[in-house]
Amino acid sequence: MKISTPLLSAGLLAVCVAALATALVAEHGFGLRPCNLCLIQRVPFVLAALLAAAAWLRPGAAVWLLRLAGVVLLINGGIAVYHVGVEQHWWVSAVCPATAGGGPVSVANLLEEMNRPVEVSCDTPAWSFMGITMAALNVPFSALLGLFVLISTRGSRP
Repeated sequence: MKISTPLLSAGLLAVCVAALATALVAEHGFGLRPCNLCLIQRVPFVLAALLAAAAWLRPGAAVWLLRLAGVVLLINGGIAVYHVGVEQHWWVSAVCPATAGGGPVSVANLLEEMNRPVEVSCDTPAWSFMGITMAALNVPFSALLGLFVLISTRGSRP
């Protein structure tokens, strides 16, 4: 069964908005503070939603816009894999602060630290269920959504 590009565009837009809404409810409704990698993983959903909206509004360019959205979602799956690796301590994040280690701290350093906003560490998940974190859930979600979009546009002409 072939999915029409307007239907695929509207569906992708709805799924991306729902994913972003879920992240915002987790953050503001349940108090789960996102780390830098969590925030970075929201950007591809925003881009895919904008591309889906553009594809819905511009039927002549819909196929290419949807394909680009599919690639963006696959990249997000890769970012999520990287985040899971940081959470599992397979590697150290290049964009997040590490968990603070113990050691002597001077009073001046302590006062300086108290004036900085607290950053959430990427290697400590804010939520997990049976060892499965939100980043781990995002791996198959983003990757399968991206593959679905790419497969659905396969054979379509721009």
